Amino acid sequence: MTMSEPSSDGYFGEYGGMFVPETLVPALHELDHAFRDAWADPAFRADLDTELTHYAGRPSALTECPNLSEQLGCQVTLKREDLNHTGSHKINNVLGQALLARRMGKTRLVAETGAGQHGVATATAAAKFGLDCTVYMGEVDMARQELNVFRMRLLGAEVRPALTGSRTLKDAVNEAMRDWVATVAHSHYCLGSVMGPHPYPWMVREFNRVLGEEARRQFADRHGGVPDVVTACVGGGSNAAGIFAGFADTDAELVGVEPAGGAALGRGVPGVVHGMRSFLLQDEFGQVLEAESISAGLDYPGVGPEHAALAASGRARYVRVTDDQVIEAFRLLSRTEGIIPALESAHAIAWIVEASGDLTGRRVLCNLSGRGDKDAPQMMEILR
Repeated sequence: MTMSEPSSDGYFGEYGGMFVPETLVPALHELDHAFRDAWADPAFRADLDTELTHYAGRPSALTECPNLSEQLGCQVTLKREDLNHTGSHKINNVLGQALLARRMGKTRLVAETGAGQHGVATATAAAKFGLDCTVYMGEVDMARQELNVFRMRLLGAEVRPALTGSRTLKDAVNEAMRDWVATVAHSHYCLGSVMGPHPYPWMVREFNRVLGEEARRQFADRHGGVPDVVTACVGGGSNAAGIFAGFADTDAELVGVEPAGGAALGRGVPGVVHGMRSFLLQDEFGQVLEAESISAGLDYPGVGPEHAALAASGRARYVRVTDDQVIEAFRLLSRTEGIIPALESAHAIAWIVEASGDLTGRRVLCNLSGRGDKDAPQMMEILR
């Protein structure tokens, strides 16, 4: 199986589509055409590769974890997206979308953010390319990610709080989409994950594919073959989609790790949210339920439609870990390897710890999607 293009109307199997107000349909068709045109243009790809190499710092490293591996009994290797400029995998997608927005003649980027990593990456790209930038962030997330709020504002972005609902990522997406409806003539919505209406799930995955293709080459050069298991955390699912894309056509087992308080694939049902048909948390009346997670970046009640399709086909499986497991994994990787993971990435580490008895002797590649600097104030309070 390969992770290729969706159908012409934006579906991965039964999931995806374009469920948006009529006012946005022309803009999404324009974006679909512009992305296809740019992605087929060697000059655009060369410009993006240059930015990824000389600005973002790609390729990111592949790091062995000998101490953790010895403790758990399996070979753990990390794909170090935490070492990218701005501290996560988010820069891969944002540089691509910013270049695309400029190519389309847009002068403003609009974005949502949960933990703030996508917001920081968007503000960074806007500063570099001379674009205006507005980032929506849930009021709750702004309180627990004050450092990233400061970074976005320092970079010149306007950060607007989402004050309705749970005041987290779901509500930030709602506000960003409302903004885009009103300003679509000059604004580009720089969506940060493989969710939303077509073409976003496909486009964001393609901009993140670079990390999976890199990891495949690096692992083969160092160890030969492919890992037995490839794992990554899943909220909307962009970092997982990126690394899964590099291994979907191999024998590697693909494991996405959701927060127990979210887990759209583990606890949700099919439905429509934020312009896509996928799995989401909802009640018997069809109302979207609030997700809960220690990690602001995974605090989302839905999941990208391609992940729903991967789960339905059996090509990938999705598991859950609790906040307590994540806290212990955050501390464990820090103390065994001297690498402080983002709380999002710590979900994948937590699953490796939980499953270590079944992983004995196996080669496990984990996408470390971001670094934990942003989570230090929150964890200081928890670990006191």
